[in-house]
Amino acid sequence: MRELLGLISAHEWRKKGVEVPALGPPPGNRIYPHYGVFSPVRGEYVALVLRAPLPAGASIHPVFDVGTGTGVLAAVLARRGLTRIVATDQEPRALACARENLQRLDVAGSVDLVQANLFPDAASHGKAALIVCNPPWIPARAGSPIEHAVYDEESRMLLGFLGGLAGHLLPSGEGWLILSNIAELLGLRTRDDLLRAVDAAGLRVLGRMDTQPRHPKATDPSDPLHSARSAEVTSLWRLGAC
Repeated sequence: MRELLGLISAHEWRKKGVEVPALGPPPGNRIYPHYGVFSPVRGEYVALVLRAPLPAGASIHPVFDVGTGTGVLAAVLARRGLTRIVATDQEPRALACARENLQRLDVAGSVDLVQANLFPDAASHGKAALIVCNPPWIPARAGSPIEHAVYDEESRMLLGFLGGLAGHLLPSGEGWLILSNIAELLGLRTRDDLLRAVDAAGLRVLGRMDTQPRHPKATDPSDPLHSARSAEVTSLWRLGAC
């Protein structure tokens, strides 16, 4: 039943699209998710990528969007004027979804879509001035294919991104990790766990931008996760190599 409801919701999103204010004014600001690809209904995290200051060299060197999904973050970066974006995903359906959205938004010429687990091949694409990643926020096991966009079992994607980041960045490059603290609020990960992983990967925190959710469930006392959702903070962590 849960997967059927997810399928119905995905159909509606693909038919109507999801308005993303960070992509500009309507009507040219909609993303059309495919089934099994995370829908950017949480626009506050996308707005962080719009507002964060670009590192030096991002306009002339490659920029990577790791785990692009619908392509929304690649599209925001392209709308910011970046033209050498490499967007990766290991799922063919995500790449097809991203390709369709980037074409609709008229930014496909700025983005090279590559099937890869996390980072693109270094021999083909070199190192980046900026690498962006928005991994699934909850380190738990997915119960169905559609939940892989929400659950990151054993934090595999998060730790894989952190572990490979330094090796794919140019000397003055930055990695932007977009991550909610919902796992911390649910007792599934601590802030110290995250900071230890950053340190173990040879990275340092250059800065952090925070935002709070504006979706209806965050203010709905009847929601089972209301106490966690109402205290949730989503952050864009700016990381650099040590």
